[in-house]
Amino acid sequence: MRGPALAPLRDRRFRWYFASRAVDLLGDIMGGVALVFAVLEVSDSPSAVGIVLAAHSIPMVAFLLVGGVLADRFGRTLIIQLSNVTAGFTALAIAALVLSGTAEIWQLAALTAVNGVAAAANQPALAGLLPQLAPKGALQQANALNGLLRNGSLVVAPAAAGALVVGVGAGWAIAINGATYLLSAALLLPIKLPAPPPRDDGDSIIKDLRTGWGFFRRTTWLWIIVLAFGVLNALSSGGFSTLGPAHAKSSEIGVHGWALILSAGAAGLVVTSIIFLRVPLHRPLLWGMLGCAVYSLQMIALGTTTELWVLLLAAFVGGAGIEIFGLGWELAMQEHVPPDMLSRVYSYDMLGSFIAIPIGQLAFGPLGAAFGLQNMILAAGIAYGVISLLTLASRSVRTMSRAPVSPTESTTSSPVS
Repeated sequence: MRGPALAPLRDRRFRWYFASRAVDLLGDIMGGVALVFAVLEVSDSPSAVGIVLAAHSIPMVAFLLVGGVLADRFGRTLIIQLSNVTAGFTALAIAALVLSGTAEIWQLAALTAVNGVAAAANQPALAGLLPQLAPKGALQQANALNGLLRNGSLVVAPAAAGALVVGVGAGWAIAINGATYLLSAALLLPIKLPAPPPRDDGDSIIKDLRTGWGFFRRTTWLWIIVLAFGVLNALSSGGFSTLGPAHAKSSEIGVHGWALILSAGAAGLVVTSIIFLRVPLHRPLLWGMLGCAVYSLQMIALGTTTELWVLLLAAFVGGAGIEIFGLGWELAMQEHVPPDMLSRVYSYDMLGSFIAIPIGQLAFGPLGAAFGLQNMILAAGIAYGVISLLTLASRSVRTMSRAPVSPTESTTSSPVS
């Protein structure tokens, strides 16, 4: 593990975190792909897909702020473990219903909602944990390694999920997802971090939330990007994630073709992650939002053609673009937000970014039925590109640079739990 690109892996704690994320991501991505097709087996309707997806995202959004406070108060590893165990049992219950042939849409929606509550605690904690396990001077490499892991999973897992759905049914992929949640929680047990600093008795959850909100509203680049992503995520979740599989299933693209499109996008993510293990990203938000504009090309292509090679190329380029944004955003947050409130600020970011996802999931099904699936996918892609470019009108977004790193910070990870 020589060289700066792999420097974070020298830390034993980061290696356990890395193993936990590997297991979690492989199962979670397979389960997500399989769940969509499990719903389509129960009810052959894009609206049913939207209902089940929204059943996850609505409680996730509703409880995100509380999840951020819990992670900052009680320790991020503990919150991640508890949420993974909860999500594991709900996934196994969904798998049992699907495999037994007794699943109904309301049952899938209810269990997915419990999983959404677990995700509300899990995501701010995960986002705040990584900078504790890597020196500040190696944050880009740590995030790139994390991205490489996530993106490599996106290459392998959708294709594996597609093969399972076609071969033995969606339930087995969902069952694997449940088991990986439990294993992921166990792999975090060796990570020992200092306990969060004691708080005054008067420091209530409401006070913690107000502190995080005060920082959020004073930071221009932060609320501008979050506001934009409130719309962008609705467009991608509705136009791509909800209508995309339905369009693929009803056209010559097919289930296997859809899995290949997801894998092609993931390949673009992987290549970009490898590049940024060594290439510094000096203007994280400028290049990030340009990358978002490029991401819109996969929806534009899906809305205009069914030629698989065109769709695969557009997905690859789009994946590369969105990975640049993902890396840039993590660096901006981790280097410019105080460590002791990082999970709380992430929870405000996630709340604003995710709040309209259920609207996209629920609205695009009926809109696709009324105006045509491809027409709505195309409209979503064009709007996504335009909004991404409009954020660059803000000087704070265009000009943000990386934070300076002292010699001590370049070799020491954050002690905040």
